[in-house]
Amino acid sequence: MGASPWIVSDGLWERIEPLLPRKERRFRPPGRKPLPDRQVLCGVLFVLHTGIQWEYLPQELGFGSGMTCWRRLRDWNEADVWQKLHEVLLAELNAAARIDWSRAVVDSSHVRAIKGGPRTGLSPVDRGRAGSKHHLITDGHGTPLAVILTGGNRNDVTQLLPLIDDIPPIRGRIGHPRRKPDSLFADRGYDHDLYRDQVRQRRIVPAIARRGTLHGTGLGTYRWVVERSFAWPHGFRRLRIRWERRADIHEAFLKLACCLITHRQLRALLRP
Repeated sequence: MGASPWIVSDGLWERIEPLLPRKERRFRPPGRKPLPDRQVLCGVLFVLHTGIQWEYLPQELGFGSGMTCWRRLRDWNEADVWQKLHEVLLAELNAAARIDWSRAVVDSSHVRAIKGGPRTGLSPVDRGRAGSKHHLITDGHGTPLAVILTGGNRNDVTQLLPLIDDIPPIRGRIGHPRRKPDSLFADRGYDHDLYRDQVRQRRIVPAIARRGTLHGTGLGTYRWVVERSFAWPHGFRRLRIRWERRADIHEAFLKLACCLITHRQLRALLRP
């Protein structure tokens, strides 16, 4: 049997540890020593994988309290740990020529927001209930390049350019870091000539389906990878429903999931 998915592997920890904010040294620390970051991260991953509520996190597994894990996740997200980790992993994939720059694909997915909060909205696809949207852009292989959280009532096309602009400069190859694909594929929800023109201005060829055209035009042959990519983060139970009222905590889970997916692809590449 393999290790539990919430156990942080040595390879992943070697990439995360240098990115964590350093704690100030105390010469006379009051009370107990803080729990090691690696154990706390295992607790965060346990919540992400199982969907369990913070207060029910089993302390006998050595994760610490749910509040301890929540606070560390908040602090790490504020320090941009997940964004930095994602860029490190993408650079390693790029160095191995495993990022398909010939095209990028965008799409969105709706999740219900049980407690409401910032970046939620009444969803037109869920009987007007409060929800949020995960907007994702991937490369041609389905590797997540950037993700954005918005209210469930936000039109998909409004996030097209922010997604493109959020692709980080990815290193790993000779020359300048790259952050633009050659072409961009999207479904009818992104059909707007104004946005096509702005995509072209970024020197990217838009391949966006038009409303009123028949299905089976061939664009779906390339767009299916982003639908598969959405199935990966939604495999983490905590992301199937937004339980957090605070948008930054849900977004932290979302970005952490993208890092784990990218790390899986890198690990598969290195597997003999």
